[in-house]
Amino acid sequence: MPRPPGRPFGAPAPRVTGRERPEPSSQLPARAPMSNAPSELVLGVIGGSGLYAMEGLTEVREVELATPFGNPSDAFVTGVLDGVRMVFLPRHGRGHRITPSEINFRANIWGMKRLGVSRILSVSAVGSMREDIAPGDFVVIDQFIDRTRHRPDTFFSGGIVAHVMFADPVCEDLRADILEGAKGLGVKVHDGGTYLCMEGPQFSTRAESKLYRSWGVDVIGMTNLQEAKLAREAEICYATVAMATDYDCWHEGHDDVTIDAILAVMHKNVANARELVRRTVPVAARRPECRHKDALKNAILTAPDAITPEVRARLGLLIDKYLPA
Repeated sequence: MPRPPGRPFGAPAPRVTGRERPEPSSQLPARAPMSNAPSELVLGVIGGSGLYAMEGLTEVREVELATPFGNPSDAFVTGVLDGVRMVFLPRHGRGHRITPSEINFRANIWGMKRLGVSRILSVSAVGSMREDIAPGDFVVIDQFIDRTRHRPDTFFSGGIVAHVMFADPVCEDLRADILEGAKGLGVKVHDGGTYLCMEGPQFSTRAESKLYRSWGVDVIGMTNLQEAKLAREAEICYATVAMATDYDCWHEGHDDVTIDAILAVMHKNVANARELVRRTVPVAARRPECRHKDALKNAILTAPDAITPEVRARLGLLIDKYLPA
């Protein structure tokens, strides 16, 4: 039977509107309606600047979710890509209307979890801090440094405490799948790199840029660290594909970073990023489960009898499996 024609990812689609207010997870169905695709994997894609659409997605629906943490960046787009269930979210909202500091990272990751996502492939534009990472190159990140100041980056507060392991902040299995999918892509892809997450929205000063280079930083961006932290707490595997668009302001042989320069490189990279996601999907589908699916095991320090009904209503999606019924 011929494959039905796909709808551009992010194009108008049937909408499923969530409740006006979040309710306890015990009152919510296990996940929003999705396709009966053959793969058990549900792969989330968080698109950075410019990655707002992907062609070939079938059975497309838009799902609007209210979460215990407020509104996500936009409606989630669900569907099937090459037999794998997908959930897509533009982190800055369609039209790029949300600044890095304003992104509701907790709502975004909670929504991914609510929709059954077990792995997240995050794509974002970054500045290069190394001569050999040229504008247009991709870097499959393996470490982060945090230089943000104003952002909630944990689900566990307000009456509950948990400490997850985060020494290796990126899922090595998903990283390997991305690197496998990148073979033959026609883009230079760097295996590993440290992403410094700055607050923004302003770019770095020249002194900051030179300081970060002295730390051995490979790329600089404004968004992905909070996603990685929250994905670990939500027991979702997470990996970042960083698309270099410029040399920040440290490189004396190149112009300082400008929006025009970033957009020019970014637009060239969008097609490559979409193709990388497409190539990664069947590779990731071969892995039976996420290695971080039990990241909260032994991480919750709060005694079960000290967890209030309000806290459990807010975090039941994440913690119910570790608590008595």
